[in-house]
Amino acid sequence: MRAALVGIDFGQGDFAASIEELQLLARSAGADPVTTITARRSSPDAAYFVGSGKADEIGQAVLDDQIEIVIFNHALSPAQQRNLEKRLNVRVLDRTSLILDIFAQRAKSHEGKLQVELAQLQHLATRLIRGWTHLERQKGGIGLRGPGETQLETDRRLIGERVKALRARLDKLRKQHDTQRRARGRTQTFSVSLVGYTNAGKSTLFNAVTKAGVYVANQLFATLDTTSRRVYLGEDVGQVVISDTVGFVRELPHQLVAAFRATLEETIHADLLLHVVDASSPVRMEQIEQVNMVLKEIGADHIPQILVWNKIDAAGLEPSVERDEYDKISRVFISARTGAGLDLLRAAIVEWAKAAPGARPPRPRYEGEDGDYADESDHEQDLQDDETPAPDDGAPGTIPTTTHVGSH
Repeated sequence: MRAALVGIDFGQGDFAASIEELQLLARSAGADPVTTITARRSSPDAAYFVGSGKADEIGQAVLDDQIEIVIFNHALSPAQQRNLEKRLNVRVLDRTSLILDIFAQRAKSHEGKLQVELAQLQHLATRLIRGWTHLERQKGGIGLRGPGETQLETDRRLIGERVKALRARLDKLRKQHDTQRRARGRTQTFSVSLVGYTNAGKSTLFNAVTKAGVYVANQLFATLDTTSRRVYLGEDVGQVVISDTVGFVRELPHQLVAAFRATLEETIHADLLLHVVDASSPVRMEQIEQVNMVLKEIGADHIPQILVWNKIDAAGLEPSVERDEYDKISRVFISARTGAGLDLLRAAIVEWAKAAPGARPPRPRYEGEDGDYADESDHEQDLQDDETPAPDDGAPGTIPTTTHVGSH
């Protein structure tokens, strides 16, 4: 699908990096970015976000380049999106809708699909209600209530019922996760979560440490579902649980953060966060800041962190460890792809696990058939959070919300 990308520079942050990220997001969604239109403004235009003159420029590009969809690198109000679609005569997506679309394509587990659908419905509800406000003027007396208003009320009710059902099912899954965590807590298993900007190499690192075989790709949001594995790190600490989580991105839609709270619970309850950073990225410090903002939003900003500078092979750096003023390991430089520095990272996790409050000697272990050591009670046990999909009990008449960029 041929796409035109639109970005407005309001003088905040690295604008060029933001546009490059938009191109990656568009490709991840299945679009083909044909042209990129940029402008500078002090504030958004109320009607078109970009102003009428720039809207005409975008309209001409749509005609010249046979554009099928226009993607904005910003969040648009329902009125702005509607005005742009009328003026340009093509579909218009904002950044929130684009990320929701990518998540809808990538969600594989039952829980992931529920969370994406909830976020989509919450986003659709604002578009639906505000988009149909002209029909609400038909309220009045007997015989003046038109069919349009009835349809609006029906859609509101259907969305409300579906959102309520999704929240109930996600609450049930959250309770199951709590039970799993309490079981791990009784054995005092040290828990580690990988967090970081999307495409920083979290899943590659997860596979390198755990040999899990999680899907890895050079694209944004390749991993949505939290996957956990037990890893034996020596007699001093025994097993630790390592979890791979969804990647973050700048201006991550609030609906997604709220809907994926069940998935991100693993991060909130971790004993240690491995904050994976793309050492080769010129905007790595800004990405670190964006990740820390999301961690604060979900209540995980108090958990100790080790900054894991990944991709040192591309950045021309050597494997090493840095300590803070309290002699605690604060940064580890590694390459998950080549394996350089992974021994330093394992040693750092062991050091933190040994110093953790309530740490105790590991339970007796036995040697498995493959020569690997594991707890007798959980040898080769997999801790994936999406093991048992629940049946889809959605009510008839549910409004479908999953619309992929590449499907039109």
